[in-house]
Amino acid sequence: MKIMMAGLALAEALFMAASGGNAGESAAGRKILVAYFSWGGNTRGIAGEIHRQVGGDIVEIELVKPYSADYHTVLDEALRDQRAQARPELKNQVGDLGPYEVIFLGYPNWWASIPMPVATFLESYDFSGKTIVPFCSHGGGRLGQSVAAIAKLVPKSTILEALSVHYSGGSSLPGEIAVWLRKIGIETK
Repeated sequence: MKIMMAGLALAEALFMAASGGNAGESAAGRKILVAYFSWGGNTRGIAGEIHRQVGGDIVEIELVKPYSADYHTVLDEALRDQRAQARPELKNQVGDLGPYEVIFLGYPNWWASIPMPVATFLESYDFSGKTIVPFCSHGGGRLGQSVAAIAKLVPKSTILEALSVHYSGGSSLPGEIAVWLRKIGIETK
């Protein structure tokens, strides 16, 4: 049994050395999670770029019953859910949020707030003592009231300055994210 445990420890050490550190850790050694909800792909692209720059783990917030792929229909569905303060069922789970210190939280600005799947996500875990770093994609509404909505759902967390990105951000996105990360004191890889 001792040999097997030593073998497992050696295999883990070799994996960590090859992967550059502990899973989920940033350049500063803090456990980071990039969690995001994306409907049209803009937020997914932003989340991917943040993840590329800070490291950590990344997870897409997905629904059991996805919203319509039609833009006009999804607008109606999102408004309906927001008015009802619905909590759509999530398809996937993060597991243990405990080890994560910093959670980047991405979403599209829907009706000047967070999409209801993000509310479901926030209410599904204990964010006490965590640092939340919001980022959103938008078509002109910037952050709207989204940061206030997040703060209301996770009052025992620290919320850093949010980033709003017009649509996908275009070719300036990597630089814009790098400037924002420096401003809020998050180290990059």
